[in-house]
Amino acid sequence: MLEVRDLSVKYGNFTALHGVNLTVNPGEIVVLLGANGAGKSTLFRTLSGLQRPAGGSATWNGTPLTGGKPEFNVSHGVAQCPEGRLLFPQLSVQKNLRLGAYVHRRDPAGTEQALEHVYSLFPALVQKKHDPAGSLSGGQQQMVAIGRALMARPQLLLLDEPSLGLAPLVVEQVFQVLQQINQEGVSVLLAEQNAFAALGIAHRGYVMESGQITLQGTQNELMNDDRVRSAYLGV
Repeated sequence: MLEVRDLSVKYGNFTALHGVNLTVNPGEIVVLLGANGAGKSTLFRTLSGLQRPAGGSATWNGTPLTGGKPEFNVSHGVAQCPEGRLLFPQLSVQKNLRLGAYVHRRDPAGTEQALEHVYSLFPALVQKKHDPAGSLSGGQQQMVAIGRALMARPQLLLLDEPSLGLAPLVVEQVFQVLQQINQEGVSVLLAEQNAFAALGIAHRGYVMESGQITLQGTQNELMNDDRVRSAYLGV
């Protein structure tokens, strides 16, 4: 279980997160809705160990995620697919994927198995595996970014705006894979502005505004909440 309790993050005098509380239970897909600047990426950077909090705590299965190093969090089952993909564009698709398995570098057999699994999830990458990642379409690059995170064999996958800039058909394909990953036992925390697509696969969700959780509920509760419908679903 991911447990975030009273988490606060500051950049100088600016408070980016104000006492955030949320949970992700085993086997859940939980969506975090919010506009640009709401604090979603800051929360993810903190859960990944890239940003130190000013207060509060975050634990995964009782293991603290704050105050350590990113590789510690990855080795304990928490991997992030960042906003903007952040691939190495000159490296091949396969080399980008293999970098995600760095924490398992002493288990080459397991890495090969994980690589084959990624290719089974994203068959379009098989023919592209020796191409530079920067030469791929936006949708294919997003597949590589998700695949790279999966190479760490996470128990909890943090996905920051995976649908950003993608065509609707590609978004549908990516979200279908997220459901499959979840059915295989990986818990997912998904930050999204595309509320309709995200709530379509989520079990529960939270709404973040100005660094605070302002609303939470089940999939149906959020889909039928007038505030969510007006602000994020356009109805």
